[in-house]
Formats: sequence, C-alpha cells, structure tokens
Amino acid sequence: MTAPNILILMADQLAPHFTSAYGHPVVKTPNIDELAARGCRFDAAYTPSPLCAPARFSFMSGRTPFGIRAYDNAAEFPSSVPTFCHYLRQLGYHACLSGKMHFVGPDQLHGFSERLTTDIYPADYAWVPNWKAPQQRIDVWYHNMSSVHEAGSADMTYQLEYDDEVGFHGVRKIYDYAQRTEQLPFVFVASFTHPHDPYVARKKWWDMYDENQIDAPQLSMEDAPADAHSKRIIAGIQADVDPPDDQSVLNARRAYYANVTYFDDWVGQFVNALTTAKLIDNTIIFVLSDHGDMLGERGLWYKMNFFEHSARIPLIAAGPRVAQTTVETPCTSMDMLPTLLDIASEGKDNRARDERFTDGVSLYGAMTGSARDPRTAFSQYAAECAAGPIVMLRRDQYKFVYCESDPPMLFDLKADPLETQNIADKPEYADLQLSFVDFIKENWNLTEIQRDVLRTQQDRFEVHGAAADGNAVSWDYQPGRDADQVYIRSHRELDDMAVTGRFPQWSPPAG
Repeated sequence: MTAPNILILMADQLAPHFTSAYGHPVVKTPNIDELAARGCRFDAAYTPSPLCAPARFSFMSGRTPFGIRAYDNAAEFPSSVPTFCHYLRQLGYHACLSGKMHFVGPDQLHGFSERLTTDIYPADYAWVPNWKAPQQRIDVWYHNMSSVHEAGSADMTYQLEYDDEVGFHGVRKIYDYAQRTEQLPFVFVASFTHPHDPYVARKKWWDMYDENQIDAPQLSMEDAPADAHSKRIIAGIQADVDPPDDQSVLNARRAYYANVTYFDDWVGQFVNALTTAKLIDNTIIFVLSDHGDMLGERGLWYKMNFFEHSARIPLIAAGPRVAQTTVETPCTSMDMLPTLLDIASEGKDNRARDERFTDGVSLYGAMTGSARDPRTAFSQYAAECAAGPIVMLRRDQYKFVYCESDPPMLFDLKADPLETQNIADKPEYADLQLSFVDFIKENWNLTEIQRDVLRTQQDRFEVHGAAADGNAVSWDYQPGRDADQVYIRSHRELDDMAVTGRFPQWSPPAG
C-alpha cells in the first residue's frame, strides 16, 4: 500500500460538547458520528490555546504558542518555523489548504504547496491587544454581545459565503487528486469558519432545530464562582453591561447548533467525494477544531479561557490502520505534527520525534490501538483580557490553571465536571498543586514571557501605525487561478476534455 492520503477537516470554535458524536442529545452530526463509530475518538483533546491564531500556529508547527511567540490573533507566524507541510512535502506529499488558517505576516503558505482560497480574517497587525491599557477596547474587532443579541437565521452571511467557497473548492480538489496521472499522496486541510460567531444560520439548518429542543446553559453567571480571569472576560465582552435575555441565548445556541450541522454536512460531502473518487480506502480523515465556545456557560461566551467548553476540542480519526476505539489520555492538537509524520512513515523513526522539532507527542500509537502512557497536556494563553501569561495543565482527571497575577485554580474533572469547586486551597491537594507549579516553572519563565508579550505588542503597534499612511502592501492572500488552464480553451481539444474532464474517465467498450 502506498503512503496514505491525509484529509483534515477543521471547524472553528466547535466544542465537542455540542456534537452528537460526543453525546449531545439535540445536536445532529451524523457524518462525524459515522467517522467516530468506525475510528478513534479522543475524549480529552485540548486546544494549544483558546484563541484562533495561536491555536492554529501551534497545530501547524507542533510547537507551544509561547515558544513561537504566538501570543494573540495579531501575532506573526515566523516563516522559519517548519510546519507539518514542510516535513510531509519532503516525504513526497502534496500539501493543500482550502479555507481559514489565520496566518499573520507576509508568509501566507507556511509550507502548503497550494492554497485554494483567501483567509476570512486580516493578515496584518490590526488586532493587537494592549496589556498596558487593559481597560481599552479595540471596538473594531473585540468581541461584544452583538453576536448573541443578533442571533437568528439568514439566507446568506459573509461566513456562509466563505465556507461555501471553502467546501466547493475543497470537494473539487478531491476529484483533481483522483484524476492526476502521478498519484502522489496528499495532505489536504479544509478549514471552515463555522460554527464561530456571529450566531447566524442558513434557514435550512435553522429549521432543523425546534426552539423547544434547545437546552439552556447548565450554569448561569450567578451559579458559577467568578474567578479573576472570568471577571475580566465578562467585562471585556461587555456581558456585564449588556447581558442577553433568555430568548437571545436560546437563539444563539440554536444558530450554533444549526451551524454545527452545516459543518457536519460538509464532512459528509468530503467523505462522499473520497468514496466516489475511490480514494477512501487509502485516506486517513481527521475532524477537529481550533478551540471551543462557552456558548453562555457561566455567563461566558466565545473562548479565551480554560473551562472545558472553551478549551476542549473534538478530535476524531478514521481510515486505514486506525483502530475502532476511544482514548481518554489528555492530548492537544499540537500533537498533530508528530502524528502526521508517523502516519506518513508508518510509525518508523522520524525527525519530528526529536524535541528540537516538536513539543507535541505522536498520537499514532493510540490511533492504531496501542495504549498511551499517562502524560501532562498543556495549553497557553496571552491575549486580550489576560493579566499575564496563563498556563493550563491537564493530567489524569485534574486540571490546573496558573497565572502569576491570579489565584490558581485546580479542578477534579471526574468529581466536578462543571468546574464549580476550586480545590487549589485544600491541604490534601497541596503536593499535586506543587507538582503542577514545578512543571510550569521547569518549562516556562512566565515573568520573561510577560515582558516579551509587552515588547511584541508595542512593536506591532508601531508597524501597524505606519500602515495608516495608505502605502502599506497587503499581506492578505490572493488565490491565483490561471483561466487559460481551465474548461475549454483553444489549446485544449474538446474531444480530449470530454474524456479527461470527467471522473471516472470514459473509455471505449471492450471488444
């Protein structure tokens, strides 16, 4: 068998809690369910950072956000940092992206051989937070409660327009791969922006959910203990001065559920394309997200914190050599780089296992049915509403959240899945907490990281400020398409195109 193809289907801001594959009684995700039923479902997968750009840079590079200075949504992703695309291309793979990856900076490929669409978000430094002025809002992009108040259905939104394009070009690319004369293996990422807010769904999907079915958040703002970081987020998104009413909350959750099903439908279309193109038997499919969404839990919305709905992600793998199993050992999408290299090399020795190349740990053994050794998974945050760099550790059933400026938080997720009982001050957990603190101090100097965050923020303010003179060259990706090489052209004979431009290709009847 040749090296397997790899298809990665990525959602944006999708918490596993809001999929039927992970047990939600209302949300409909039949295509993701089918992949989970025949493949491997990771039940303690986390984002490397509960924010889009840092999470994606870490997913691509296998490096910690702090290690590559991916502090916020306007952090530049250095071209010198290799991604899984660079490694896989050296192993003979074609690497292609359709959709969002939130690259910031002049490099808009980061190892991809080809990119089919532009990004939905800007590639410049417009979205830099300012820790020197924590009460200052950047109103052109900071989250507020408008996404909740305005939730509902619409025939078209900029997000639907974008994801329709991502899916269309992506499915067509599957058939392009099937028709290639030279059958190189591919790693193809189709990255959608749904179910990310604004919470507006196409009527087709909105009508799939009865309003009476929509469940309210399990914890209200009044029910949940308010930690220091949550208080800052609530103020930052203006939930304290502009709280949504019950109907708006239900509308937002209904639209989110509808958009989860919209994403799931694209999962089904990709699986169908692989099946029809006869590529399914040699393609490993991953479904995951960059981070989750609080969706009103604890009075919080969107992400930016380490509670389960924000920090957990779905992670499902299916395909050749993938075992039918579930994995409870904690992991993160930072583990994807060494995992993909193990897939490409069938578990043989590769450079990505070397700690110089990745901070992640391969999931290949767990995917193929081997037991996973216990480990400490971690996630990091250093963006808006933070008082300093924050680190989350997950080991066994325990989660520890640490910031030098805030009281620590320790939760036993087995006994307290809703994270309402902070046990950090309980004497019987003192040794456990000390081991977590030691792990953090051995790996990161948070005081120096805070200084570096402030330095990079000020540097980027200066660079972006200069762009206001109107002479800046845009870094936003411009998809190239040579119209001379598509459809019927003078140098492409009609009879040839009638044969080569279809799948399967026509051949004369035998005899």
